[in-house]
Amino acid sequence: MKKTFVAINYIQCKSDYAERFEQLFATRVHAIDTLPGFVDMQVLKPQKEGDAYLVVSHWLNEESFRAWTTSPQFLEGHKRGFEDLRKAKEQGLEPPMHSDFKTYMVISE
Repeated sequence: MKKTFVAINYIQCKSDYAERFEQLFATRVHAIDTLPGFVDMQVLKPQKEGDAYLVVSHWLNEESFRAWTTSPQFLEGHKRGFEDLRKAKEQGLEPPMHSDFKTYMVISE
């Protein structure tokens, strides 16, 4: 399967949340895995404290990725993390993590 589109989520975690973040991915529901156009995903752990985790997803095309971000599977795959953010907000705390998405077209493999 030829991948042409990549989405990278740069996730900054508070140091006391990093273990929880890793556990969320270790026990993920794999909701993304069944979607049309999805090819592969890697979660990269930073080697330097304070650097972002990278969640790199590969897609056949941008349309498949965009469909994922508005799908019920997206909400299912993220609900535990969203719940952590909601709890922090209710308690008046800073979020334990924040993310920034960037997207790319593959020009060489």
